[in-house]
Amino acid sequence: MKTKFQYPSHQSRVTSHAFAVVMALTAITLTGCDYLPFGYTPVREITAAPAQFEGREVKLKGRVRGILKLGGLKAYTLQDDTGRVTVTTDGQLPAENAEVALKGTVKSALIVGGSAVGLRVEETKRLR
Repeated sequence: MKTKFQYPSHQSRVTSHAFAVVMALTAITLTGCDYLPFGYTPVREITAAPAQFEGREVKLKGRVRGILKLGGLKAYTLQDDTGRVTVTTDGQLPAENAEVALKGTVKSALIVGGSAVGLRVEETKRLR
């Protein structure tokens, strides 16, 4: 009895490669998603090394611990598990004790010897 030789199915390898490509593309796409629960910068990292963050965009989340509205200036204190930072906004001020997530740019009035004077984050987008 003769056995006919059959080549292994390439369809299963193609399917697994296609799946891997789709998963990689999904991961790349979600990495830039603002609403994922990871990718936030701890406030302590910013306050410990403000010169490294100057002018950079960061994602922060925390609880609102103080609100200031003085003329055209709107600001609030954002507190996470690692510290507090002032956030300025052109948008609506969040409620006291509200949980917020945001994107913003780190700014300082002056950096002297690695320490910041007037450290704040200018909110560019409220995520929640």
